Amino acid sequence: MSKSAGYDRHISIFSPEGKLYQVEYAIKAAKSSGLTTVGIRGQDSVCVATQKKIPDALTDPEYVTNIYPINSTIGCIVTGLPADGRSLVIRARQIAADFQDKNGYECPAHWLSYKVANLGQLYTQHAYMRPYGVTMVFFAIDEEKGPQLYKVDPAGKYYGCRACAAGTKEEEATAMLEKIHKKKENGTEAETISNTIMCLQTVLGVDFKAKDVDVAVVSTADRRVRRLTEMEIDEYLNAIAEKD
Repeated sequence: MSKSAGYDRHISIFSPEGKLYQVEYAIKAAKSSGLTTVGIRGQDSVCVATQKKIPDALTDPEYVTNIYPINSTIGCIVTGLPADGRSLVIRARQIAADFQDKNGYECPAHWLSYKVANLGQLYTQHAYMRPYGVTMVFFAIDEEKGPQLYKVDPAGKYYGCRACAAGTKEEEATAMLEKIHKKKENGTEAETISNTIMCLQTVLGVDFKAKDVDVAVVSTADRRVRRLTEMEIDEYLNAIAEKD
């Protein structure tokens, strides 16, 4: 393979170095998607938000989203290659359904994150398997542990988060989330949603319209994954603007 394709011609994809390149390119693909995602875990809720870009005027906006329900209580937001994300969401849904069928209760978010991370790591071990170029963030309300937020990267690493970011401006968003966490203003569901939208808007340096952002939330009051309507998002944007 030539250097123009991003590989040294003397390095085979079957070698450890070649596999490392594959993982690095998968991570780069997730960060080069042109989208930025943020998620915040509050005391009684979890909120995630990402940009919503409509490809062209003929595309129905209802079919453009990176937020997917895995089951009734676990949601997932994907950042990276759209087709890879959709494929991995289908696998995650199968894992969650198999767990519930075997055990008689819904799959916990931490177990689902663990299994999806194992799948991602498996794809880094074989040359004929291209790693998924997508970062996944799972969010849910656990009956025992409360609000849960997990991040899974293309290399198969996963961990629980108080807040996390993914995508094009991951580093800037992470720095902003650290500042928000220090202020400890993520108590109520409304505060968590407001901080999530505000963080994304500040990092991107633009004034959002409701149609430009996709937001989802789960809370102890309603464990079901719920996407906010444009009207609800607009109310939060107006409140943020007045606060500034």
